[in-house]
Amino acid sequence: MADHITIRPAGGTWVVRAGGAVLGESSDALELVEGDMAPVIYFPRSDIAMAFLDESDTTSHCPHKGDTRYFTIVAKSGPIKDAVWSYENPSNAVSQIKDYLAFYTSKVAVEQV
Repeated sequence: MADHITIRPAGGTWVVRAGGAVLGESSDALELVEGDMAPVIYFPRSDIAMAFLDESDTTSHCPHKGDTRYFTIVAKSGPIKDAVWSYENPSNAVSQIKDYLAFYTSKVAVEQV
């Protein structure tokens, strides 16, 4: 793993809410910390209501984690563009986040319950 990235079980139960709806709840979330950035909670894809996510055309690349795929949340209040990301084929250094999703906390609520 890259020296500046740590991944560990997030502990407890985590929930993600957007547009007044719960998109998912998980006791199997992971916490990823990269350098001095704020921790990011990754949810197992199986714990998220994928019917509310549409794949976006947006992509990016992280030299440490790999290529990123983004999703827009389909909410009653309207779409929340590129609020979700996933590393479909992460680098070996962070292979634990394969099949996990992360959410921009500036766009949705991610909370430990």
